[in-house]
Amino acid sequence: MTERRPATDEEARALASSLRLRILRICLGEAHTNQEIAAILDRDPASVLHHTRTLVRTGFLQAEQERRGARGAREIPYLATRKSWRLDTAAQDRSMLDAFLEELALAPAAEVDSTRLGLRLPPAEMEDFRTRLRNLIEEFAARPDDPTARAWSLFVVLHPDPNRP
Repeated sequence: MTERRPATDEEARALASSLRLRILRICLGEAHTNQEIAAILDRDPASVLHHTRTLVRTGFLQAEQERRGARGAREIPYLATRKSWRLDTAAQDRSMLDAFLEELALAPAAEVDSTRLGLRLPPAEMEDFRTRLRNLIEEFAARPDDPTARAWSLFVVLHPDPNRP
């Protein structure tokens, strides 16, 4: 299992933006320039550059070798370092949920596979469930990306159910 450490204040602030989390997802496994990121997000490149620089400064993105664009302009592609996977951030932070909802809204509804489950387990069984779920996610997260395969996203939240006291 991946050992996680608490995020520093600067790291937590960098991840407290759904836009930055989406940038990290875009640059996961394939480097993209600021212009490419802005086009994918349908955002202004200057605004995206501010967020990209924040992610580079905090170690969540790394600049790859500079290249020349179609018109000879200098381009720097950025690649996610997967550093965020090794951090614990504040549980109450909604930026991850907001990023997920933004991305989900862009996915074809017919291709979304969702499940909602209510559980009532004794503490030992609940801990077993958490451990097995975490281990399964870690196992697949450790597998290398196949650049020829379709990219998928998974969002899992486990929380106390306020509807069932």
